[in-house]
Amino acid sequence: MYVFISVLILIASILLILIVLVQNSKGGGLASGFSSSNQIMGVRKTTDFLEKTTWGLTGTVIALSIIITAFIPKRAQTNQSEIRQQINEAIKVDPNTIAPNFGTAQQPIVPAEEEPGE
Repeated sequence: MYVFISVLILIASILLILIVLVQNSKGGGLASGFSSSNQIMGVRKTTDFLEKTTWGLTGTVIALSIIITAFIPKRAQTNQSEIRQQINEAIKVDPNTIAPNFGTAQQPIVPAEEEPGE
């Protein structure tokens, strides 16, 4: 489902890009090709169609982007590494086992020595 919605978002985004590129920021674009007013689809109707299509595709991309969050693949997360889990299991089996710290234990804070002459 995640891949399907991703493809729908991609298609809607490409269509949105194409619709925006057809439009002209000053009211020309595809609408400027219709110079006579007696045509079936005049200048006003073309700009209305392009604007409605732009808003519709924008809403579609936003809605699909929100919906796709429910289908994001989730991975099982572990709080510890596998090595740490094996060490903990070994300690549970034999309490006399000494577990190495792998350099992750907190080092004691040693105060810095002052420079001579200060």
